[in-house]
Amino acid sequence: MEHLSTNGNEKKSLSPAEEQKIRQAFQEKDWNEIKSNDSWALFKIMGEFVAGFERLATIGPCVSIFGSARTKPDSKYYKMTEEIASSLVEQGYGIISGGGPGIMEAANKGARKAGGKSVGLNIILPHEQSHNIYIDPDKLISFDYFFVRKVMFVRYSQGFIAMPGGFGTLDEIFEAITLIQTQKIGKFPIVMVGKKFWGGLIDWLKDTVLQAENNVSEEDFELFHVVDDPQEAVDIIDDFYGKYLLSPNFEF
Repeated sequence: MEHLSTNGNEKKSLSPAEEQKIRQAFQEKDWNEIKSNDSWALFKIMGEFVAGFERLATIGPCVSIFGSARTKPDSKYYKMTEEIASSLVEQGYGIISGGGPGIMEAANKGARKAGGKSVGLNIILPHEQSHNIYIDPDKLISFDYFFVRKVMFVRYSQGFIAMPGGFGTLDEIFEAITLIQTQKIGKFPIVMVGKKFWGGLIDWLKDTVLQAENNVSEEDFELFHVVDDPQEAVDIIDDFYGKYLLSPNFEF
């Protein structure tokens, strides 16, 4: 099976595993097979929710840090993430990451270095990722389902920081923005770090999504901050709670 690449010209073949998944999607299934498969999936999903709720219910106030698994330790963003995580821990917050390498590793490393809570919500993938070594042993949770994992990020975080990343990072940070925009969760602080990295996306949102298509409101741009300085990222989160006379040891 072949498909066009994004340039519209070059054809690329799907792997046998990819072909099989597509063929399975078109196969007719009888009711017993559907019922059996769906029932098993339902119990597995419930099990992941229960495990996540039980393990995370007592962690206290935390900040989720999103970013690429491909970022190397010598990257300036890796070092910035370590600094941000350590500073947040010193202010009384725990750190939640996706549990893997790259930015996620830097987040957990910074939390561990400062002696704070270091949580990893690992996702089980066929080609990546193994969890990093800086997660507290009792705070490592692995998931098969992305959507269950995202619920845990949102439910147990009091702030979100997005470092440069790929599709997964965009998915996670836009999920948080959407839930705040639609008032499904509280207006928690969101910070994107790296003006050069995020600038093109923000320009597109303003020029195309807002002005050309009117698909968002100007007020929606107040839901997040874009900064370059690690301390500014920390201050935005800490000042937000200071404004409401709250400190990181508050209870929900």
